Amino acid sequence: MVRTLTAETDKETGTMSFDAVRGVQAGKEFYSAMVSFKTIAEHFKFDDPNMSPEQRAQRIIRTSRVPQLTNYILQNHDNYVFSSITVSVGGKMTFHPTPGLGEMGRTGTLIVSMDSPLLINDGQHRCAAIKEVYHKNKDFQNEKISVVFFLDKGLKRSQQMFADLNKHAVKPTKSLGLLYDHRDTYARFIVNLTKDVDVFRGRTEMERASISPRSKDFFTLNGIADATRYLLKLKTKSIPPEKQKLAIEFWEAISDNMPDWQLLLDKESGVTPAELRENYVHAYTNILNALGIAGHVLITNHTDWKKMLKKLSTIPWERTDPVWQGKIMNENVMQKSKVGIKKTADYILLCCGATITLDEFEAQEKKR
Repeated sequence: MVRTLTAETDKETGTMSFDAVRGVQAGKEFYSAMVSFKTIAEHFKFDDPNMSPEQRAQRIIRTSRVPQLTNYILQNHDNYVFSSITVSVGGKMTFHPTPGLGEMGRTGTLIVSMDSPLLINDGQHRCAAIKEVYHKNKDFQNEKISVVFFLDKGLKRSQQMFADLNKHAVKPTKSLGLLYDHRDTYARFIVNLTKDVDVFRGRTEMERASISPRSKDFFTLNGIADATRYLLKLKTKSIPPEKQKLAIEFWEAISDNMPDWQLLLDKESGVTPAELRENYVHAYTNILNALGIAGHVLITNHTDWKKMLKKLSTIPWERTDPVWQGKIMNENVMQKSKVGIKKTADYILLCCGATITLDEFEAQEKKR
């Protein structure tokens, strides 16, 4: 059932009005208001994509991002979250304080001419998704999002606002994104995997994408996630119980055949993750990814893959061993490249006694 729509537009006066809060930033007034999806869909405009970059104050919308954001709202009607949108008003905009608060009152009504160009400084992909949602399901027309209104001071100022708003934005690490995403089935599976596999438990960096030199952690959450993707090659978002069990069995088998990893489990060994990172390549995500790739080949082609993994203990994992040069090491510096990881996976397959190379396996898979 369509929710009752709050009147925000008045065609007779040609204005839009919003309950708003007034603030001052860098000596300039700005206003924060709640705006309905309907008003955004009908009145918020985008830069003409045919204009040159020098004439625009925004990047061109990446249309591939919009469906994902649209589906996010539609599929989580009662549980989605969108941050504020920032716009510059290129026409008449007035603020009337709430009666009784005086001329300097902070709360009141913001009135914007419907003829005023509204330039979206930040959040144009969110706006595009809101427009899609509004046109697909009118039940969302009175949903609200916070919009911050500034007075448009011209193209140069708007371009600077875009630069300032995006320059200091810090995207969360992939590990933290996995840890906090309770909707994504794979993310929850990976977080649980770090608890189910002995060597991962208590030794996984859950927030950062890299590990500091003296950290007690040995793996990263995103590293485990990427390597397990290579291992399982899932074709759907759901993870069957047998695949979950397989991942646990595989990483336990890897751990069992890595003597250095076993030292981490032995409290009396005195070996620290920092020491292993300093001296061995198997302490890095490159190797974890290569193990996942090789594991997928072994499990697909060999029923005795667990037995084959015993050969891992014969591999010279020392960073100084020349076997890693040209793969994941270059003059003793760790390198991350798809080609290098693929070469490493091939080397692991060879050491484990696989009867097929990675290229041969991939060609075989294409024919199936």
